[in-house]
Amino acid sequence: MKLFIDTTQIRSSTVTMGRFNKTSQSLVPLIEEAVQANNIKFSDITEIMVAPGPGSYTGLRVGAAVANALGFLLNIPVNGKKTLVTPVYS
Repeated sequence: MKLFIDTTQIRSSTVTMGRFNKTSQSLVPLIEEAVQANNIKFSDITEIMVAPGPGSYTGLRVGAAVANALGFLLNIPVNGKKTLVTPVYS
């Protein structure tokens, strides 16, 4: 299952997975909620997509850092690559 992380907005993050699409300020708990809502385990995530920007500097860095950490831990591609993803700044 693919996980999509969008932290381009200044005051919110969006996580989309399966039929789950929700906005919040707390990214990691939001990802955990998405996993639980889809009745899967983290090991069932096969790919992570992170919105590269433009957006707020801090938001993009947080989104990329969380995506890279999960990709590394789960040994899955982030934005189609197994290397670190860097955000595009506005």
